Amino acid sequence: MTDTQRPTELTATPNNEGIDAAVAAARRVVEALLHTGDRSVVEMAQVANQLDAVAEHLEQHAPTREERLVDMWSGEGVTRHDPVTGPQNAIAPPLHLSGLEDGSIEGRVVLGMAYQGPPGCAHGGISALLLDHTLGVANHWAGDSGMTGTLTLRYHRPTPLFEELHITARQESVDGRKIRTTGEISAGGEVCVSADGIFINKHLPRPR
Repeated sequence: MTDTQRPTELTATPNNEGIDAAVAAARRVVEALLHTGDRSVVEMAQVANQLDAVAEHLEQHAPTREERLVDMWSGEGVTRHDPVTGPQNAIAPPLHLSGLEDGSIEGRVVLGMAYQGPPGCAHGGISALLLDHTLGVANHWAGDSGMTGTLTLRYHRPTPLFEELHITARQESVDGRKIRTTGEISAGGEVCVSADGIFINKHLPRPR
């Protein structure tokens, strides 16, 4: 593959310092708490006090909510805060997405305990979240973006935790304000969930 054929990164790159590093540590805490559960000798009251102290320190030094809502959208052109790919969001796995020369996008991610539904498998709503976001990024990559109108999912098999998931999406067609986009989540070469979405381009005039 030549330099001009390399995938284009469509998500923010995590830093190893500052808030990105703090959020990565928070993800580790969430995973550790879930892994530990209530059958451990760990003194959870002490842990709770320590975590409350961290939260209080952050709250005392935070900007106003209104300032932060605006600031979250400033920067490098890709969001660093969203709940799927954002390195500044502790609930994001995070998923990393790349744009390919053929117009599609793809990403890979491993989901841990925080995303469990059935034992050892991802919650169906998490699959929907990942696909809704990925289809939206595919629209941006293709050049015609819009808001989700409908998202139809088919669950083919359970989506496993602790295994690498391959997520793909492609914009299929544009008909006026309606954009049709498809995608899927697969594991080990087998499709787990497929999606078919209709997105509405808010920037085009409504038909008369």
